[in-house]
Amino acid sequence: MNISYIRPMILVTGGTGMVGAHLLYKLLNEEQNIRAIYRNKKKFEIVKRIFSYYNDNTEALFNKIEWILADLNDIPSLNDAFKDVTHVYHCAAFVSFEPDKFYLLKKTNIEGTANIVNLCLANKTQKLCYVSSIAAIGSSKNNEPITEETDWNPEKDNSVYAITKYGAEMEVWRGTQEGLNAVIVNPGIILGPGIWKYGSGGLFTRIYKGLPFYTKGVTGYVSVNDVVNAMIGIMQSHIINERFILVSENLSFETFTKQTAIALGVKQPKKEAKQWHLNLFWRFDWLRHKLVGKRRQMSKHNAQSATTKDYYNNDKIIKALGFKFMVIAKSIENVASYFLEDQKN
Repeated sequence: MNISYIRPMILVTGGTGMVGAHLLYKLLNEEQNIRAIYRNKKKFEIVKRIFSYYNDNTEALFNKIEWILADLNDIPSLNDAFKDVTHVYHCAAFVSFEPDKFYLLKKTNIEGTANIVNLCLANKTQKLCYVSSIAAIGSSKNNEPITEETDWNPEKDNSVYAITKYGAEMEVWRGTQEGLNAVIVNPGIILGPGIWKYGSGGLFTRIYKGLPFYTKGVTGYVSVNDVVNAMIGIMQSHIINERFILVSENLSFETFTKQTAIALGVKQPKKEAKQWHLNLFWRFDWLRHKLVGKRRQMSKHNAQSATTKDYYNNDKIIKALGFKFMVIAKSIENVASYFLEDQKN
């Protein structure tokens, strides 16, 4: 009796973002059947640019993806996207630390994730991988390493972004109680090329243009390719209903900015921004926003996190998959090389 093997149909949300585009490239190299959601065709240029870093056959690769116009809060369009889907990578999210963006953050990150979870359940999807953030993990006391078991503190003055990413995780865990197989990854600051206006790419741009100040805060960093490889490894394993911190190293913002400046061939920041400097800045920034409508550059929570020292433990993913992370100095060098190349074009 011949039994034919049916390849999985993989759905990727947020496919035009940095993580999503790198994930698509990796899945294409594994010759997977891929469908991806998009909202704006202009974002296709981001995907093609990222593909071009790693392959000369960009258009041919891009055309292997089945693109579906859909929105996380538009159920009919999502229904079309979920047809015959067996595995889902939910990478789509709205990132902002501006308090007045809370409604949009909630709508996209919590309600949008609830819709994805519900459709996974309705369509009997085999497995879901949700891309969360270290922002959704609790804080440690006395600089103890933060693990997947560190409790979230709802009484803390959490950022609006952290609150909605935590809320999105609650929707995923709710799905697991209703029979969905799911995993969550919590990456640190993700370093990767392709988008230079915001996110970590925006940091490279600011440092390249001349960033005079650094801060002493500490957080976790990880390469985008490590994030993607860990996601695929977990999804292809028998692991279900677990979360994993994805952090290669914990670095101070001072170390990160100085290493990045060196890699970009520009001056290193020489002055430390103290907490009182940052407190003044976010208040003036808020006032400017209120008076002239300029978009916020720094929120109260940004100012606080810039001097907070958080250390993340990555033992769980290392033990689960035998995973090896790229050292951050190498990640910075790689991203800087793509950044400098793009400046020539």
